[in-house]
Amino acid sequence: MIPPAFTYLRPTSVEEAIALIAADEDAKVLAGGHSLLPIMKLRLAAPTALVDIGRIEGLSYVREAADVVSIGALTRHHDVATSSLLAELVPLLAEAASFVGDPQVRHRGTIGGSIVHGDPASDLPAAILALDASLVLVGPTGTRVVPASQFFLGFLETATAPDEILTEIQVPVATGGFGFEKFTRRAQDWAIVGVACQRRGDDVAVALVNMAPTPVRASATEAAISAGQGLDAAAALSHEGTDPVSDQSASSEYRRHLAHVLTARALAKAGF
Repeated sequence: MIPPAFTYLRPTSVEEAIALIAADEDAKVLAGGHSLLPIMKLRLAAPTALVDIGRIEGLSYVREAADVVSIGALTRHHDVATSSLLAELVPLLAEAASFVGDPQVRHRGTIGGSIVHGDPASDLPAAILALDASLVLVGPTGTRVVPASQFFLGFLETATAPDEILTEIQVPVATGGFGFEKFTRRAQDWAIVGVACQRRGDDVAVALVNMAPTPVRASATEAAISAGQGLDAAAALSHEGTDPVSDQSASSEYRRHLAHVLTARALAKAGF
């Protein structure tokens, strides 16, 4: 389908982009376009204007400072997946990015666009949730930093205000064992279920893909590992507190089964 008509705007700075979206409540920010354009074609979104921030300089980078790796919101998935700095300091994030879509998508899509879209079937939102990342949002009143645990509010809903832009993802260095598992029918598909697992000493953070309206932590599994339970017993608790849907890809019961299996695999990769 063809989306409704809209005005196309290309700001050259973050400040200009914020002014443009603040002036039109029906405007939408465009980065790589792989999240927004498909729903526009389905007429599920009909913005009056697209504010294309894709060519704003200075928002594509990966750099370290004080035990935190900062990633510009316009950094392409490919650059996240192939970053030597991330491979060394936050390998879970690089691994998760390598599973996003196909090469064409990874060379065009951005980490910021994926996170702001907030799709529970996306790989990177779950990864940053497991990594206890923080999101830097800039708006007319200044800058604020939101923890990933408070960022995903509902289905395709995040803490980003209509007049704010995500500019940076801040991820604590996490060099312990990790695992990322994703079950799909085809390699480039959205995950039917996915698991991002980050070990921290004898504890672990586990986040689930496509098991609720938002990315969600498998808190029962995390508590079981902390209490010394075995890998399989802890993985069997992964679906507690989740709300998986039944659709053409899988029933909710099958998704719970997948969560158990994939969590066990991810925990094993992380060294449990």
